[in-house]
Amino acid sequence: MPKEKPDIKNLNANLKKLSEITEWFENQEEVDIEEGLKKVKEAVSLIGASRERLRVVENEFEEIKKEIELDEEEGDDEEEENDDKEDEESEEVNIKDIPF
Repeated sequence: MPKEKPDIKNLNANLKKLSEITEWFENQEEVDIEEGLKKVKEAVSLIGASRERLRVVENEFEEIKKEIELDEEEGDDEEEENDDKEDEESEEVNIKDIPF
């Protein structure tokens, strides 16, 4: 009966299974070589899936970070434009305001 592939989207489940495999090895007085080999193969598969998921998550965080930085830059640009408009408005002088 073939083992199901690790779920690349469920990092927590994969880490839990890896922990269970580690615990299995720790609790064995004499390791059954065949069973141990199956567990090692499963662990390798889980590690690969977990690494892939971590790469995906890291990329998602980088994209979010870029979006935030762009939003901040746009906000800064709008503030600068508003400051420029305020400067232009404050530079306007009304003749009545000049004392003669």
